[in-house]
Amino acid sequence: MSRNTPGSNRSSSLSEIAKLGFESLADAKSGLGELASKLGVPEDSIGELFSLAGSPDRALANVMRIAEQAPTELKALLKKAGGFDRLVRLVGSSDAVADYFCRLPIAMDFLSKNPPPTVPNIEPLSTESREVLRSSYRSKLAQIADWDLSQADPESGLVSVMEALSDLADAALEAGVTVARSELIAEGRITVDASRGTELAVISMGKCGARELNYVSDVDVIYVCSGESPQFLDTATKIAQRLALVINESGIEPGLWEVDPNLRPEGKSGALVRTVEAHVSYYEKWAKSWEFQALLKARFSAGSKELGLQYLSQVTPLIWSRQDRSNIVQDARAMRKRVIENIPADERDRNLKLGRGGLRDVEFTIQLLQLVHGVTDANLRSSSTFDAMQALATAGLLSRQDASDLNSLYRQLRTIEHRLQLVKLRRTHLVPTDSTELRRIARGINPKMSAEMLNDQWLKAKLRITALHESVFYRPLLAATAELDAGHVSLSTEAIENRLSSLGFLDPAGANRHIRALSQGVSRRATIQRTLLPVLISWMADGVYPDRALLSFRRLSEQLGDTHWFLKMLRDSSGAAERLMRVLSSSNFIARLLEYTPESSFWLGDEGELQPSSYQKLENEVKSILSRTADVDKAAESIRLIRRRETLRTAIAATTGLTSVGQISLALTEITEVYLDAMLCLALRTSPQEIDISIIAMGRLGGREQGFGSDADVMFVYQNSDSSIQSQAESVIAKLIALAKDPILDFQLDLDLRPEGKNGPRIKSLAAYSGYYEKWAETWEFQALLRARAFAGSAQLRQEFTKLIDGYRYPESLKHKQLVDIRLMKARVESERLPQGADSTRHLKLGKGALSDIEWLVQFMQLQHVGKHPEVALLGTLESLERLEHLGFVNQADALTLREAWLLCSRIRSAQVLAYDKATDQLPVDREALEAIARILEYPAGSASELEEYYLASTRKARVVFERLFFE
Repeated sequence: MSRNTPGSNRSSSLSEIAKLGFESLADAKSGLGELASKLGVPEDSIGELFSLAGSPDRALANVMRIAEQAPTELKALLKKAGGFDRLVRLVGSSDAVADYFCRLPIAMDFLSKNPPPTVPNIEPLSTESREVLRSSYRSKLAQIADWDLSQADPESGLVSVMEALSDLADAALEAGVTVARSELIAEGRITVDASRGTELAVISMGKCGARELNYVSDVDVIYVCSGESPQFLDTATKIAQRLALVINESGIEPGLWEVDPNLRPEGKSGALVRTVEAHVSYYEKWAKSWEFQALLKARFSAGSKELGLQYLSQVTPLIWSRQDRSNIVQDARAMRKRVIENIPADERDRNLKLGRGGLRDVEFTIQLLQLVHGVTDANLRSSSTFDAMQALATAGLLSRQDASDLNSLYRQLRTIEHRLQLVKLRRTHLVPTDSTELRRIARGINPKMSAEMLNDQWLKAKLRITALHESVFYRPLLAATAELDAGHVSLSTEAIENRLSSLGFLDPAGANRHIRALSQGVSRRATIQRTLLPVLISWMADGVYPDRALLSFRRLSEQLGDTHWFLKMLRDSSGAAERLMRVLSSSNFIARLLEYTPESSFWLGDEGELQPSSYQKLENEVKSILSRTADVDKAAESIRLIRRRETLRTAIAATTGLTSVGQISLALTEITEVYLDAMLCLALRTSPQEIDISIIAMGRLGGREQGFGSDADVMFVYQNSDSSIQSQAESVIAKLIALAKDPILDFQLDLDLRPEGKNGPRIKSLAAYSGYYEKWAETWEFQALLRARAFAGSAQLRQEFTKLIDGYRYPESLKHKQLVDIRLMKARVESERLPQGADSTRHLKLGKGALSDIEWLVQFMQLQHVGKHPEVALLGTLESLERLEHLGFVNQADALTLREAWLLCSRIRSAQVLAYDKATDQLPVDREALEAIARILEYPAGSASELEEYYLASTRKARVVFERLFFE
């Protein structure tokens, strides 16, 4: 085919259009021809002008719209050198600016003048009306965008653009206050005198306060008032309320942005406007860490300058003078985590501001360093993120390389943010997934940048910011070490201790000594520790007990640091180091036990090692010890080591969320059984005569429901009825009790459920049990037998004892007196056994709706129905409840309520032992103690109140069910 054929000419034409950056080639060819015709110019004279637009296609469409509305103005602009080029570039990046030009073509007039060498100055905006105010605002914003888009390197001009946008917001607020006053006076809502007698200052916060505003953002404000008018507070409130409408209420000219006053004291619940004195009083008494962090950006923006500066002079010093500065970082990290969790799941990877590696991570990193070190260095108190970066680097608190990287990365993301928001002049931070939209953003930054290039740049920036965010705060804590890379920061001792204190370390001086001990020197161990410690410390700081974690880690390192596997595991094993720091900082129980068995740290490198050992494996290990060790005391110590080891294994698995409640209970039950069986074997070695003794597990042990810190409720029975054997049996039990004691991992045997309780002998013969149950036992004792389970001793003795008690614990029916007895006994337990002064709504065992209520109810119903339904003859509380539900004696909703409360109480009891190494049945009131429990139960940081409320609600519901079913 000849080159001169029509087809060839068309192909060539479309190829040229493609080179200009158009995507819809046929539409572009048609549109360019139509536009050239309307403007009366050759088509080839304007096509090249679209090549520099963010989206040539959108630029052409928008210019066509403007040509329809204002052909004369457009023709005039075409005659001005560079004017039409600037228009194309502007509307190629912003449909919203094109919309504005269509509404008000005269607003394009600035494009006919020479482009400004610097970002345009911001002058006062019109106060004629809210519509004129908004229009004049958009006119100036278009001029700023024109200058911004003209920059060969938009990142270099970023600060100037942000400052201009902030100044423009100030001008809008200033004009808005005037318009608001005028409107209220005209409507008769306030008087002229009231307005004159009322001073109102607008304090900008956030990005506007830092003079780092983007094209479209909520403008965070705080209002301060004073005045001579008796109604000045009411008048100021009306002005502030109207100001928000003046700026953003729907109208002929669309609103600008939301005026957001929610950073004020008490947030949405607080007064909209306050006096300086009221603000100061709040910050001195009630403000939280995040509120002082927010005050870093506070700046006077509009209204009464004298009043605004008075506010700042009295409030700003409070950021640095408040006494409680602990947990600054933990509070901020918890807030950061909540922010991320609140981002819709499908937006987290695209959110330029709030997502991981986004703008907020840079800002939080810098602000936290300011809050910690600005107390002693006033040079760090800048509201500007960029100025603060430089000041931190100058002070040696941020390495030059890190400061340079953060500066560059922050500029990259802010530039992308600007181009995103210019498109529709809407508040958005979502990076588009559509390739055409992403290409428009990329070309708006650099006409030669592709969508793929921008996406790659953004992903790399996210990864680098995330790494810096997680390491900057912790890495310089190694400043005291002997060898530091050039890029590291060397902090003073005071600076290190300030930083450790803000992380939540209660003894920062001690923590600093531990860090020095771990990282000093040139040994292989010290070298690896210097690499590991920054992130290890960050994980410790995530927990409730960072001091204990660091101390324990130092002790483990001293004990294991020269082994071939310990540091290698921490460095190379996926998740091992984080799991170790998590358990050390969350559980005093685990931290203490690990110091006695440091080699158990090996399990953290393999989740399979943290699964509970089987009963058979434990039994075989114990039998091996018993068979090869003749010395009773040596054998007993070896068996204690097994119990400690396996309890620790179970505790670590529980704290790291690797096992369920059922698995934990079964593991602890089997550990206890094997332990007691072994100690009984050793105790029997001391008896001159062979005695067949069985152990009867009762309570939670009998139901296989052991928790951490649970006593072992047991009874003892022997076969021989010869009275001469009684004293020997008593001696064996006394020896067993002595052997079972463990000074390191406390073991409590509880024999109070035996016949005659504390007044009865520790062990009885089978015949004696038979006689007691026949003649003397009370109904509650038969109830207690519902969870009796025999182990140890001969199979014959276990079977005979079980057969004996079955006749009492599984009655054909309950007499009315027995029903009354059980209810009366439960009432006595509540009134007499609850510790004096204990809160019945917080007692995990005897409190209302707690374990005792649920267990008594289940056992009561078992006694009632087991005669006709022998299938309810089960040992465990939950399995019995499930069977009662299946048979219809408890409805599904009630069963769920009881099950949730029982599990929660059980989990909290165990969590308390794990968290602070102490068994207690009272839900604490102390926030730190509650937080420690919540973290063991896998709640996120800052969930102490959530756990408390959940517990109180669950037990309250369970109590209602108990009272209805127990007394019906």
